[in-house]
Amino acid sequence: MASRDALEVIQGKWRIPIIIALLHGNKRFGEIQRDIADISPKMLSQELKALELNGIVERTLYDTMPVTAEYSLTPLGKSMKSMLEGIMKWGMHLREESLM
Repeated sequence: MASRDALEVIQGKWRIPIIIALLHGNKRFGEIQRDIADISPKMLSQELKALELNGIVERTLYDTMPVTAEYSLTPLGKSMKSMLEGIMKWGMHLREESLM
C-alpha cells in the first residue's frame, strides 16, 4: 500500500522536523541539531542515516581538516515540501482550536 510505504519513510518523532529543517537549505550536522530542540546527537545521526538510505537526504563530504559533512534534501525529499507545509498549517490550526 502506497500510504504505508510513505509512512515507513517519515515515521517517528524526528524525521519530519529534520526534513523541515533542510527545506530551508543545506546544513551541517550542528546546524540541524540547533534547529531541533531536544534531539540527541546519536538520534540525529541515526535518523539522518535512515533518511539517506530512503533517498530523502544526501550527505556531501568536503575535503577539509577536519572533514566537513553537509546535508541536503534530494529531489525526492524536496517533493515533500507542499505536504509538509500542509501539515505545519494544520498543526497551527490545531493549536488555535485547542486554545479555544
